[in-house]
Amino acid sequence: MAGADVRLKCENLQRTGSFKIRGAANRIAALSAHERARGVIAASAGNHAQGVAVAAREHGVRATIVMPRTTPLAKVEATRGYGAEVLLHGDSYEDAQRECERFAGAHGNTVIPAYDDPLIIAGQGAVGIEIAEEFAGVSLVAVPVGGGGLAAGVAIAVKATAPGARVIGVQVEAAPGAARSRAAGHALSIDPAPTIAEGIAVAGPSALTHDLLQRHVDDIVLVGEDDVAEAMVLLLERSKLVVEGAGAASVAALMSGRVAARGERVCAILSGGNADINMIARVVEHGLTTAGRYYSLTIGLDDKPGQLARLSEIIAEAGANILSVSHQRFGMALPVGRVHVALLLEVRDREHAATVRAALGAHGFTHGGAGEPEYVPSAWKRA
Repeated sequence: MAGADVRLKCENLQRTGSFKIRGAANRIAALSAHERARGVIAASAGNHAQGVAVAAREHGVRATIVMPRTTPLAKVEATRGYGAEVLLHGDSYEDAQRECERFAGAHGNTVIPAYDDPLIIAGQGAVGIEIAEEFAGVSLVAVPVGGGGLAAGVAIAVKATAPGARVIGVQVEAAPGAARSRAAGHALSIDPAPTIAEGIAVAGPSALTHDLLQRHVDDIVLVGEDDVAEAMVLLLERSKLVVEGAGAASVAALMSGRVAARGERVCAILSGGNADINMIARVVEHGLTTAGRYYSLTIGLDDKPGQLARLSEIIAEAGANILSVSHQRFGMALPVGRVHVALLLEVRDREHAATVRAALGAHGFTHGGAGEPEYVPSAWKRA
């Protein structure tokens, strides 16, 4: 579909559901005896939290995690389930980070950064080593970017072990901190907008990760919310993989053409799979709509027996499936004896939707999109 040989690096199947356990385990393994006794603390929107919680438990270290109040419930409960104490604070990662630093100063905990630490970056870089070892001749690696720890570590490793390969970072348009920083030539902090890719909704890279991204990453591109939703649906349907929005950004870049990959040997890193089940349901519906798999329309009918049956028959003959039907008999725009019927159809693609619309039009059923829907009976045509 992308015109390339594409392999998926499935960090969504990693323990705790994301790559984050790699960096957390590397950092916590390096703690001194004194630091272990004082415990660790981290700020996270979810995936780093779970990585720190598991790594701390394995080393017998007490962990406290500060998470934004907006963090999906599944990630909060998973973090608690791994044995960490969870504090909910603020509405963004930056709010949680400030509270994390305040708490650490008051209680003497060692802060385990999400990305701004050489040992964290080195741990994430193991992903790049594995790609180079397992995918001979890889020429392009697409990697999601939030604060830049994963992308920096992967780029350093890939450039050292597969020097001919390009590494492209991918961000969502709602959180373009690393891309804007790259253009400006220095680290910027830009408040992210709401996004389904909350795992990479970070204001920007640190000075450390920005410098590494500038030196080792070939480019950083932006993808839209619809691109991410379609990628999530594609991975679920075609690859049988549950991938969260942040993790699907790499595939979104390939499918949308933001990364030119034709003829390449591509590795797309699926950085995480900790998607809230309610979010998955909404994303699937939205993704099917934007991909042209759902087709909604409103038709005006005469309010008399047989009209709806005829409409349904035409739709069935065109090979579409009716998912929902809603009648509206009252309204300022409705003349006496007329009804509006709102339909949601399941179709194969946009071309099939056009075929359904043409079939309806051939039998006198038309609709005007956002405007007044119309059905023009033959008697009215003669008049």
